[in-house]
Amino acid sequence: MTRRAAVGGLVSLVALPAFAQGSPGAGTALLNARLFTGSAMSAPSSLLIKDGRISAISAGAGPADLPQGVRRVDMAGRFLVPGLNSAHVHVGHVVGIESGIRFYTRDRVEEQLALYAAFGVTQVSALGMSPPLFHEIRRESQAGRLKGATLYGAGPGVGVTDGAPPAKVMNLSDEQVARPRTAAEASDVVDQLAEAGVDQIKLWIEDMNGQLPVMSPEIAKATADAAHRRNLPAVAHVHDVSHARLAINSGVDVLGHGVRDEEIDDAMLAAMKQGGVRYIPTIQIDEAEYIYVDRPELADDPFFKAAAPEAFRKRMADAAWRETQAKKGEKNRPSVEMNKRNLAKLHAAGITIGMGTDSGATPMRIPGFAEHRELALMVEAGLTPADALRIASEGSAAVYGQKDRGVLKVDAAADLVALDADPVADIANMRRIVSVWRAGEQIAGAPA
Repeated sequence: MTRRAAVGGLVSLVALPAFAQGSPGAGTALLNARLFTGSAMSAPSSLLIKDGRISAISAGAGPADLPQGVRRVDMAGRFLVPGLNSAHVHVGHVVGIESGIRFYTRDRVEEQLALYAAFGVTQVSALGMSPPLFHEIRRESQAGRLKGATLYGAGPGVGVTDGAPPAKVMNLSDEQVARPRTAAEASDVVDQLAEAGVDQIKLWIEDMNGQLPVMSPEIAKATADAAHRRNLPAVAHVHDVSHARLAINSGVDVLGHGVRDEEIDDAMLAAMKQGGVRYIPTIQIDEAEYIYVDRPELADDPFFKAAAPEAFRKRMADAAWRETQAKKGEKNRPSVEMNKRNLAKLHAAGITIGMGTDSGATPMRIPGFAEHRELALMVEAGLTPADALRIASEGSAAVYGQKDRGVLKVDAAADLVALDADPVADIANMRRIVSVWRAGEQIAGAPA
């Protein structure tokens, strides 16, 4: 068979291998589905999965003489896409409409990972605010011993003394964020996190609109340098252009939020290209402050109800809360529009972009639902549905240097989602989930 692949803006045909005949050992064959190629949906094709990876791709329903013992799953009429990868979330911090360290338990984190999986998110990166229990859960998740999305992350992260993330506002304990006072302390913190086991180093560079002290350039650079010595990407929390400049000049690898106060200029774009800086826009982080007021009908939408806690949906109906939230959320609308504009500019310039939402950081940012809103917002920004889907899978993997995730190709991890409608035709069809697979095993059905 062939598949379409975008090369320099053109579409070429790339040959896909047929199933190996008589391959030893059992596996799973997903038969006669259409596959996302990164730019389009293929003709009906079949996947053979073995040992958690895609071992072959074949045209049509696949050969009749599959290896002995292979489980056959008829996927006729289905659309297979890579599992979504949310590259910026937080876990174990929120229950209902409350947040705080008291909610960080094994059961709560596993419940959240299962919720992500139900919405087609097979991998998440928790960027900060995680207490020591995170390291144990992360190891078990990556070893495949837990259900739900695979958990990656940065542990507690590196914050600012008396600054971001604001401890009192977010109900944070001391063990959820490290706050070094010197460059030497920052380097030591990174070493400790690396020894404990993390996948990224998160650092907060923001002054909360001038209300808090910003991380010093010395500490930011020391944190990024120490991360690189440990072969870990440094991911910066930013909001404004000034924060992004500080982060880029300090040598960070990833801007973990979009720039929302003004348009990124050509000089910053050139600096990002020169430094290989990747980008996670998190547009939904601001939309979450007003969408529930704008769209009260969501409370009765089955897809939203599958994600949103009952306490949150009840609050949406409270007139006093709606009035207060409408005033609070109004200031976030320009941020959403600027974030979209910067996303479109960076995408056109070829910057590596991943999908993240900051879901789970506050009750307003709802895991699962936020990721699907982020897809829609990327399309609103002018990207095609295929662009948005590629960013949310292959792009997120590329942000953290993972080459075997987010794609449907031989030797890639068999993390995928089966849909009953074409998401390239309409990104809203990503909600039409039939089943979710991680490492070749079904871990969820449709959200319920």
